[in-house]
Amino acid sequence: MLPTTNPDAQSSTQLLERVKGGDEDALGVLIGRYLTPLRRWAHGRLPAWARTASDTQDVVQDAVLSVLRHLDSFAPERTGALHAYLRTAVLHRIFDEIRQARRRPPGVELDDSVTSAMASPFELAADQEDRERFEAALNDLREEDRELIIARVEWGLSYEELAVALGKPTAAAARVAVRRAVLRMAEVMGRKRAADRPERTTGSSS
Repeated sequence: MLPTTNPDAQSSTQLLERVKGGDEDALGVLIGRYLTPLRRWAHGRLPAWARTASDTQDVVQDAVLSVLRHLDSFAPERTGALHAYLRTAVLHRIFDEIRQARRRPPGVELDDSVTSAMASPFELAADQEDRERFEAALNDLREEDRELIIARVEWGLSYEELAVALGKPTAAAARVAVRRAVLRMAEVMGRKRAADRPERTTGSSS
């Protein structure tokens, strides 16, 4: 009789539940299922100058292992959600490797081509309330725009580094992409600020 619990025959969602329960066999199957495509996707995204004893494959493996061992609160809502989640984790690990190799603190301006009359999203997020709005607006952006802003604002990557990490053809193309993402972010945050004003007005008059 064929075993009914063969992990290779189970969906990623089923395997994920087993991993959360401490099943090392299921963990091994998930790693094997996602490691190769993620390595293929990440190939070349870590610049040669940012590599130390670890190469891109090591970075991918470390990120996947770390994420899969700490997924207690992750609940996939659609097909491919786990792969997208792991890919984001790998990309953030690549950002981290670049920043550590460069040993330069973040905090660069968003984009010098954004008009000075428009406050940047990071400037709008100066206090706690706006910081929460900033985080909420990030979730409303397309995945590419979100990663561009995280890489530029949170991680302080240069346009040259962004071009490599995010697969842009040139630093100039990365700069244009960041500018567009920043403008979309500012629009989203503006809408959220406008939506909050009536609530504050009503609360202050009662």
